[in-house]
Amino acid sequence: MAATTSPNMSARAGAALDPRALADGLSQIFFQRNVWTGLLILAAFVVADWRMAVLVVIGTIAGTLTGALIGADDVPLGMQGFCGALLGAAVYTALGGQGWAYPIAFVGGIACAFGTWFFVHLFASRPLQRFALPATTAPFCVVAGIMHATTASLQERSPAIHVTDGAVATYLRSLLTNVSEVVLVSSVWAGALILLGLFIASWKVGLAAAMGSAVGSLCAFALGWSGTDIGEGLAGYSGVLTAIALSVVFLRSSVASWIYAVVGTVVTAVVTLGLNDAFDAPHYTWPYILTTWVFLIIAVAVPALRRP
Repeated sequence: MAATTSPNMSARAGAALDPRALADGLSQIFFQRNVWTGLLILAAFVVADWRMAVLVVIGTIAGTLTGALIGADDVPLGMQGFCGALLGAAVYTALGGQGWAYPIAFVGGIACAFGTWFFVHLFASRPLQRFALPATTAPFCVVAGIMHATTASLQERSPAIHVTDGAVATYLRSLLTNVSEVVLVSSVWAGALILLGLFIASWKVGLAAAMGSAVGSLCAFALGWSGTDIGEGLAGYSGVLTAIALSVVFLRSSVASWIYAVVGTVVTAVVTLGLNDAFDAPHYTWPYILTTWVFLIIAVAVPALRRP
């Protein structure tokens, strides 16, 4: 048995350490498989802090390698790396660049791979199989939530630096910070790099991200979010993912899917506000996840909405 499985395991491990697979792991945060998109996302992390970028790479490698070792067949697509990448970013936002952050990012990346395995098998079970629900970033959210709850004594409380300006300037800034905050970075420049990467991958994906950001911020203003939170991208980042997911990724791109994505983005804004009011802890991308799962279940009964 060992003689037949060992070469396969070695091949999977080799694929996991392929730089292209690691870059694809970063681009899969936004559902893409594109090396240039992945590199621009990595550059966005460097803009935030080079130590954050290092933690992201550690999480990506840990998740990808573990996914390969436990038998995942989608390693070359980058599907085993993106949750680990986000986990590395979450570790930085909680712990900064202290020494403990690096082993925690590695262990967290490993846990993300097992979380991905769990959700994939859960959604492949008979009651849920007909909906073809994606695991998406749920493994990251679960692991990051546990990480945040168990590292309270290590967490760094750095003073927040807020930019205060008028509503128009806040809205315009949020169009890019919504995009960057998907990866837990609040930066216009980081958002611009990521958005450029998305347009390189697909103009439809870039347009969907911009649409989700614009609609998400408008909803945030309507729902009474503070200008500070809107300007930093905290109110609209989940809408970016929802818009991409429903318009062009998990549903076949059509007029109906784009309208559906706009509705989903609006609902995501309401869910974001609800979770923000209900919990003090970070809710990461749960608003996007919950909204998208529900909308994909509903889409099964809508003939105009077809899966790819």
